[in-house]
Amino acid sequence: MTSTEQTLTAQQAAGDRRRWFALAIVMTAAFMDLVDVTIVNIAIPSIRQDAGASLSQIQWITAGYALAFAAGLITGGRLGDIHGRRRLFLIGIAGFTLASALCGFAANPEMLVASRILQGGMAAMMVPQVLSIVHATFPAHERGKVFGLFGAIVGLGAVSGPLLGALLTEWNLFGLQWRPIFLINLPVGIVAFLLGRRYITESRAPKAMKLDLVGVALVTLGLLMLLYPLTRGRELGWPLWGYLSMAGAFAVFAALVAYERRKAARDGSPLIELSLFRVKSFAAGIAVQTVFGVALGIFFLVWTLYMQIGLGWRPLRAGLTGVPFSLAVSTAAGMSVQKLVPRFGRKVLQAGALTMAVGVLVYIWESHHYGLGIAPWQMALPLVVMGVGMGLIVAPLTDAVLSEVPREHAGSASGLINTVQQMGNALGLGLVSVVFFGVIGDRLTRAQVGPAFVNGFQHALWWVAGVMGVIFLLMSALPKRPAQHVEGAEPAGQELLVDDKEPEYAG
Repeated sequence: MTSTEQTLTAQQAAGDRRRWFALAIVMTAAFMDLVDVTIVNIAIPSIRQDAGASLSQIQWITAGYALAFAAGLITGGRLGDIHGRRRLFLIGIAGFTLASALCGFAANPEMLVASRILQGGMAAMMVPQVLSIVHATFPAHERGKVFGLFGAIVGLGAVSGPLLGALLTEWNLFGLQWRPIFLINLPVGIVAFLLGRRYITESRAPKAMKLDLVGVALVTLGLLMLLYPLTRGRELGWPLWGYLSMAGAFAVFAALVAYERRKAARDGSPLIELSLFRVKSFAAGIAVQTVFGVALGIFFLVWTLYMQIGLGWRPLRAGLTGVPFSLAVSTAAGMSVQKLVPRFGRKVLQAGALTMAVGVLVYIWESHHYGLGIAPWQMALPLVVMGVGMGLIVAPLTDAVLSEVPREHAGSASGLINTVQQMGNALGLGLVSVVFFGVIGDRLTRAQVGPAFVNGFQHALWWVAGVMGVIFLLMSALPKRPAQHVEGAEPAGQELLVDDKEPEYAG
């Protein structure tokens, strides 16, 4: 081998190491975001007790993050296309780390809520760049391996988040109570930022769409007008302005649709590509994603409050109780994509909705039957059934929704799916005030807390079961078999990843 060939080989090896380092960095950031969403839920009762947060503030600690994340996702993706994915990723991870520090050192509940909203906004800058950076860094033939790793990271985040949150809260490191669940992001974020500057290669979209800041403002305003009265209404005695605000939210959404139509005709760069809703499967899929997000938003917050306040369990016991659920989700998700959907198509998703509804009903029965004496092992059955149902839905749903979307709109459609799921989650968290806190009463004695929370949990789960029934009906409008399972068809859900052109948005 000549010296020139040796030099080229060394450069190729260095480049190969560099891109795998870049992958590890963006995967770490994605993992940090996933863990941060699940880690907070398990620490909510500790935050309420230590910081003196009200019930509505508890809702906003989770809903504020989801709302800011949802409102900023598409904008974050577009900013990365325009100004550079590496630059936006570094801004996002630096801001996320700073917001985590502000959460950890929050002096009062109001500061914690504001810091969580900032954290959600920074996550919206960081997370959309992950898939875009992978797209720009790895050739098409290697992306299957890369996204296999990404799926494993998602599963690991689902399992480790509640456990890590439980351990950090239980250990009460340096007497900081719940604060380490946020402060743990500091060393991880700083290292990821420094390594990201060195190893991530900059990339931009050749023809990035323009920003639609008016669209973002209208979406955010409409959601705030809807969510704020939902979370504060019960506490304030359901004042008239709350009803007017919620009614006005629909007027804002109508104005958004009208504006997006005009913007699409004027410069072709709307926030929401309204023509996508003419595709029956996409419109139904967006409805499924939104309603599914509502169900998850209600369940996970209420579940945590039920175990730790209603049953009086310590955080670690509550965290360990959720392990069967997380394992069932991961296992069923892998089977659904690899074996079940290619054979049975849409029926797998519908079976998932029914299975999850059955798990919820079993949970209601067990909660009623065992009352305050229910044990973690008795919860394992309904949680495994629910986890299997959720796994059958979450993994193949995106491909099913995108399967009939025109190729040129795959990026925008993918971003919109992620956005509405987060919006649904924020709406579900807002509805907790109605379906849970609305039935447990205000001034409870110590002896009344347990029975009231058990009753509220069962009431909220009836809502979740009803939502799963609605999802089952909506799924009938999805294609019987997603396009990737038709012989010779290209995977529509991956078009934004394998197209030779840069994606408009890859989130």
